[in-house]
Amino acid sequence: MLTVVKIGGSLFPEHTDKLCECLIKSDEKIVLINGGGDFANKLREYHEKYNFSDDIMHWSAIKSMDIIGELIASRNKNIQCINNPEDIEKVHDNKKIPLLLSYDLLKKEDPLKHSWDVTSDSIACYFAHRLNAKLLILTNVDGIYSGNIFSNDKELIKSISAKELLIFKETSVDKCLPKLLIKYNLDCFVMNGIYPERVLSHLNGNHTINTHIRR
Repeated sequence: MLTVVKIGGSLFPEHTDKLCECLIKSDEKIVLINGGGDFANKLREYHEKYNFSDDIMHWSAIKSMDIIGELIASRNKNIQCINNPEDIEKVHDNKKIPLLLSYDLLKKEDPLKHSWDVTSDSIACYFAHRLNAKLLILTNVDGIYSGNIFSNDKELIKSISAKELLIFKETSVDKCLPKLLIKYNLDCFVMNGIYPERVLSHLNGNHTINTHIRR
């Protein structure tokens, strides 16, 4: 079974090289989806300041994901960009990890709401559903927290249902993700990609620090 691994934009570029070097060591078959990082954040600022349409922001943010995906792959010989899920098996056969550039596919299928509630988290969830894969979201924190993530009294939640997560105002994943996990009947793990050894341990079936979001 495949695992869709979403590399959060917050990990680029400082942590993605080391992370990708570690991912190739996993026994799990992986497909990468990456976030839009600072490019997408700048687009969000433009949207708030100049009120561009939701449609143009949606597609521009996804284009920024593709740009960062190409940058990630350019620095990692074990990562190969693809535009079509049909190429996943061929890349695996070549002992590399496919990184799916999603703009062309999403433009054709247009499965998600055009809103900032939908980010690369939801896009990764959509592709996990489409590929009948597991879903792992890597960000720059350990998972989902109770309380304000920037406060001293925050506490990591080890397991939470997608339904429970719906009432959270802000977390390390986007607002649409729990709705999609329910819709697609998917589980998801959220963990810190700054520590590649934890990620590798999780992919190899060992317990580590993360949050399990139950369907």
